[in-house]
Amino acid sequence: MASKFFAFLDRMKLIGRWSLMRNTAREDVAQHTMQTALIAHALCTIENTLFGGDYDADKAAVLALYHEAAEVVTGDLPTPVKYYDDDINRAYKNIEHRAEDKLIGTLPEELKNAFSPFVRPDKATKECRIVKCADKLSALIKCVEELSVNNVEFQNAYEATKKTLDSAPEKSVKYFIDTFIPAYSMSLDNLLG
Repeated sequence: MASKFFAFLDRMKLIGRWSLMRNTAREDVAQHTMQTALIAHALCTIENTLFGGDYDADKAAVLALYHEAAEVVTGDLPTPVKYYDDDINRAYKNIEHRAEDKLIGTLPEELKNAFSPFVRPDKATKECRIVKCADKLSALIKCVEELSVNNVEFQNAYEATKKTLDSAPEKSVKYFIDTFIPAYSMSLDNLLG
């Protein structure tokens, strides 16, 4: 019998993000996931290279590739809704776990144990914490890009996301913000020049 697992994951490209906001550029979950994987890998590499960390950068990148997998079933619930109150957040987490179970259930039996740790990872691992930071940095980048074309709709999201990131204990987060984020508001000519 054919497995639906990767066909489901391929649908990330159909799920839009930032649905409650006026966007100048559409972003989908597949784009966000790829960007988050790149950033997670970078954060681990920065931690290991500059700050004496012991992160598995490859594992973090793969965890990031799957970090929104449940959204192929649930869609992208906007942050203000997801975190409106504890009851809604708990209910959404339950829905998310059921969606993860559904995805894992589409795998051939002999592959379930291999993929389950990525679809439903142990959130307490340092690599998962890095993925969470990378996820927030991806959101910050979206805000920077939108603000760079004067879309003030993203000002509050920028401030809230930046505040969250400023409290991250990982030194790589501040390093990434200081070193790489400014270039995201540059034009192509400025990037090339």
